[in-house]
Amino acid sequence: MNPGTRINPVTAGERAKILIVDDVADNIEVLFHTLQEHYAVVAAKDGVKALRMAAKRPHPDLILLDIMMPNLDGYETCRRLKADPELRHIPVIFLTAMDDLEDERKGLALGAVDYLTKPFRPELVAARVANHVELKRYRDRLEELVEARTAELALTQETTLLTLSNLIESRDPETGGHIQRTRTYIKLLAERLRDHPRFAEQLDDEAIDLLYKSAPLHDIGKVGVPDAVLTKPGKLTDAEFDEMQQHPVHGYAALQGALKRLGEHSFLRYGAEIAYTHHERWDGSGYPRGIRGDEIPVSGRLMALADVYDALISKRAYKPPFSHRKAVEIIREGRGKHFDPDIVDAFLEIHEEFRQTALRFADFPEERESLSEGSMSLT
Repeated sequence: MNPGTRINPVTAGERAKILIVDDVADNIEVLFHTLQEHYAVVAAKDGVKALRMAAKRPHPDLILLDIMMPNLDGYETCRRLKADPELRHIPVIFLTAMDDLEDERKGLALGAVDYLTKPFRPELVAARVANHVELKRYRDRLEELVEARTAELALTQETTLLTLSNLIESRDPETGGHIQRTRTYIKLLAERLRDHPRFAEQLDDEAIDLLYKSAPLHDIGKVGVPDAVLTKPGKLTDAEFDEMQQHPVHGYAALQGALKRLGEHSFLRYGAEIAYTHHERWDGSGYPRGIRGDEIPVSGRLMALADVYDALISKRAYKPPFSHRKAVEIIREGRGKHFDPDIVDAFLEIHEEFRQTALRFADFPEERESLSEGSMSLT
């Protein structure tokens, strides 16, 4: 729609719906005859009925609301309309015989968009109504465009993250099950901690969703590790292990270039944090930088626990899968050393959900067998 094009209410598609609210039948009749040619007009004689009619779909596009009515006056009717999330967007024009600036101020403060003073001048009523219907249509169209753009951006984000995840899977000898498991673990932990005083400000719905989507990027830096090291079936030499420890640096460098273009608040921020810091340890003994405590981003601390649990319960060329009980014991022993103590406490509260996730996405019979030894209670 061209913003400079004025909408003709007769030809702009489905006719706009106008709700007239007035306890005087003659007033309704005047407004009805003024507007019926161009709009779908309905009427109510009191505020209670008006609220019921406004709630019916399709909602009115505009409400002409008398102020002086018995029982529920126009001010209270408007207040209730604006308090309802479904109805607050409907523009309200007050109808009044009063000519007082204080009354006008009160009405506008409640959210009304305009005033019409009795007795009505039909040409003025028609012009005011047309203007506000047009403004509402522009606003509705803008909201539709924003929603469509938001959906498009969300799809772009998911597609980008999925493409990068597929790239990781193609290079990493670890399985796709590892990606599904770790992204679910980190979501479970984040949801458990969202009301914790230390984490509440950082773990809202949007953050948790992006953490879940970004978790598969934790090992993206392995694309920079030589095949001879990455796919070696046996124990790594010291030099090879040093090379493997560079994968957080490679991952951060790969994502940092995109972050510089997209900005530090880009959806890739969590991916870069996770890739760079998921091998850091709470006591500072991790790598690649040896940072400690709250210096480590929350995303990295969450992934650290998720990644270690999954490594423990997974079958690898160099080890069999550990039992869930053994994995829980190792993580509990790492409280305050390898892991953030509060994150470990959250894990201990929901460890059974971790086990169920691991069972759901297990890759090998040996893993299922080890995980199916039954649930456990911790004391």
